[in-house]
Amino acid sequence: MKRLGINIDHVATLRNARGEGHPDLIDIATIVKKAGANSITVHLREDRRHINDNDLKVLCHKNFLINMEMAANVKMMKIAIRNKPKFVCLVPEKRNEITTEGGLNLNKNFRLIKKIVSTLNKKKIRTSLFIDPTISNLILTKKIGAKCVELHTGKLSRLVKDNKKFAKELDKINKCSYYAKKNNIELHAGHGLDYKTAKILSKNPYIIEYNIGHFIIGESIKIGISKVIQNFKKILR
Repeated sequence: MKRLGINIDHVATLRNARGEGHPDLIDIATIVKKAGANSITVHLREDRRHINDNDLKVLCHKNFLINMEMAANVKMMKIAIRNKPKFVCLVPEKRNEITTEGGLNLNKNFRLIKKIVSTLNKKKIRTSLFIDPTISNLILTKKIGAKCVELHTGKLSRLVKDNKKFAKELDKINKCSYYAKKNNIELHAGHGLDYKTAKILSKNPYIIEYNIGHFIIGESIKIGISKVIQNFKKILR
């Protein structure tokens, strides 16, 4: 069975809209876990637009497997060390972006990312890199010392949703998957995934984890989060 991580950032977005405590993140995280999610992803953005520091602290001290998405800088690294999430995923972050727009620039930030990965791994926090699906990024991943990557699936997802040809993008992901497997890099996928794209990627035997957030939260308004998670579990089985 492939793993499914659920991003609950936009539960916090909804809560913050009223400046009150509803919906409660612990309640939602508990429902998500009981429904079969393998981990819970939260992105502590530098502007704290949804998840805040207390959310991270409370979730990490409860009985949840937390995957903390964060910008690749020393300040965020120290926050991760203080809260001890089970996993960290380093992502690029622009203050004015609506959502993450692409993978990390590993060439430009090689030394800093290598330092952060080494430090967090020594603290027994498995650290992955959010990258665009290219072999050159995987070569750099190996040099950095990261044991895990999450492939940015945003371009594939957009092509699928727009009913455009996606074979070329899918081929890039498949080639990266094979390279990652050969080089002992654990492979995850995330960004923009919905039922249709997840079903396409589920045929790839090397992707072992899928991280999905926005679509699940939106779909849950219609049919309930437990049902959405069960649907994805069936797809990835």
